[in-house]
Amino acid sequence: MKIVVALVAVLSFAMAVFAQTEQKPAADWDRVVDEFFDTYFENNPTAASYAGLHQYDTKLEDYSRAGVNKEIRWAKDWLARFDAFDTSKLNLEQRQDHALVVNTLKGNLLELEDIRKWERSPDRYSSGITQSAFLIMSRNFAPADERLRSLIAREKQMPIVFKAARQNLKNPPKIYTEVALQQVPGIISFFQNDVPKAFTEVKDPKLLAEFKKSNDAVIAALRGYETFLKKDVLPRSNGDFRIGPDKFRKKLLYDEFVDIPLDHLLEIGYADLRKNQQEFKRVAALVDPKKTPEQILEELQNDHPTGDQLLQSFRDVLAGIRSYIVEKKILTIPSPVPPIVQETPPFARALSSASMDTPGPYEKVAKEAYFNVTLPEKDWSKERTEDWLRGFNRGTIISTAIHEAYPGHYTQFLWVPSAPSKIRKLLGAGSNAEGWAHYTEQMMLDEGYGNNDPKLRLGQIIDALLRDARFIVGISMHTGDMTFEQAKEFFVKEGYQSKGTAEQESKRGTSDPTYLIYTLGKLQILKLREDYHKKMGDKFTLQEFHDTFLKQGFPPVKFVRETMLGDNSPVL
Repeated sequence: MKIVVALVAVLSFAMAVFAQTEQKPAADWDRVVDEFFDTYFENNPTAASYAGLHQYDTKLEDYSRAGVNKEIRWAKDWLARFDAFDTSKLNLEQRQDHALVVNTLKGNLLELEDIRKWERSPDRYSSGITQSAFLIMSRNFAPADERLRSLIAREKQMPIVFKAARQNLKNPPKIYTEVALQQVPGIISFFQNDVPKAFTEVKDPKLLAEFKKSNDAVIAALRGYETFLKKDVLPRSNGDFRIGPDKFRKKLLYDEFVDIPLDHLLEIGYADLRKNQQEFKRVAALVDPKKTPEQILEELQNDHPTGDQLLQSFRDVLAGIRSYIVEKKILTIPSPVPPIVQETPPFARALSSASMDTPGPYEKVAKEAYFNVTLPEKDWSKERTEDWLRGFNRGTIISTAIHEAYPGHYTQFLWVPSAPSKIRKLLGAGSNAEGWAHYTEQMMLDEGYGNNDPKLRLGQIIDALLRDARFIVGISMHTGDMTFEQAKEFFVKEGYQSKGTAEQESKRGTSDPTYLIYTLGKLQILKLREDYHKKMGDKFTLQEFHDTFLKQGFPPVKFVRETMLGDNSPVL
């Protein structure tokens, strides 16, 4: 009996030691991840404010060259630390997270050392500080007085940002300087009008006087920056916006975990473009077989609301889309609260027609989400306004509402706070997030939303063609095979877009080379759904597939495949 008891004691001790050994790598991993994000948010306080971590709200990024060098050293130090971490005892999800944070650091270094937007993009400075202010004023996560104190602390640091810009900007591409100049007047108006209006309930005269002083200083710094850009930077803006094939491949690998050769990616993009063009012709014939597809497109684009009715047009469709998702059990929507439809903030208007601004995963109080729609500017001509509104026709309003809100971005990011790890809450891949939103545009109509209205389907196809054109233009412009003017022509002729949309999209492509992520991600998700259906057989349901996909956060689709299929099969 004593021998048995002793043996049991020894075995118990051994099992306890084994359990501690098994748990230690995971505990070490969690500690390292916490330390990583603590230091990351110290360097990136605006990102912390977005995430809902408000202990950094009084701080602002260091835009100086010394700040850039510090960030480079930080990224290299952490990359070495993660490379040295023993991942052999981590589970699949943790190993994926390890790879995600390593590639994020590599992507940051590629941006800082090779692409170097900090010396090429004037808009980085003016729009950057505006985002830092917007995140403090836009959500009621704390009493107005407290938030205003944080904003004042940030505003006091903003004039220094433009001193850094004057030192850092070397030879920007002309179009980058033009975009910055296009946005600065709206940004000045934002600080003059929108920011003070956000704090009208503050009554403390001393605090308001301090705010006026800091806000006036920001406005003066912006006006000085605008003059600097016009008189100094624009005449010497002769840089090349193209990042070249080598940097393009690296960016795609680090950001999206995609290593498909660029020539093969172009084949994939063109194949999807031709498929959607043929589908447009087929569906256009259902609308009126006596008219050409071009005539149908013209009629479709002319069926749009006026500028003053655009926001309400989006509000009118959201409830019906959400009800359909619930009724048909397409997926689970974690919150009954709808997003707030509003005009796009001025610092984002030049390069965005619509977007979703969701609360961060650690936001505990202010849960508001904003569906931003870019309205025609008041100083536009009648012709330019009409051309812009043609991009918001009845079909594309539905497609855009699905993409941005239900069941697209807003719905996905309602799931993010319950993602399985801190990394999954804070890091991810654009090809997952944008791919998901783009995938839902087609999926909702495939599931019967809109009663098979061919005009709604044409709207969805137009948006798919827009993303196909981005796919091809992004690669072609940045590898030197397409000029900016050719890109605009491509969006009109091959992507079936209005001239106004083509202009904006081509501008965006100069600074967002991998905006192929929409179609890329959509195609990856469609393939995953097909493969998962084969695996599950009769047990497959669309809702279970969608919920399983969404509960993982927004990591690269490659990781979602590994989790859901249990293999490393190709993403495309």
